[in-house]
Amino acid sequence: MLQANNQEEISMLRAEVEILIKERASLLKVVGLSASLVAELDSSDLPASSIEAAEILAAHINHLSEETLQDALDSVDAHIA
Repeated sequence: MLQANNQEEISMLRAEVEILIKERASLLKVVGLSASLVAELDSSDLPASSIEAAEILAAHINHLSEETLQDALDSVDAHIA
């Protein structure tokens, strides 16, 4: 009985890890595309109402680790100079 419970728990954990891996891949794509967008923006072309949102987005992107940001850019085949 104990072994059956352990197998069930292992199966549930495996399923949860798979969900998390898929979610991470989706989030990396969102971050990669966001970083690419921010890198291409010219703040002088933005409406005043959008500047704060762009600055907040850029600040959050800048707080990512270099490795995570690179993974995000790689996930969308983006390169930022």
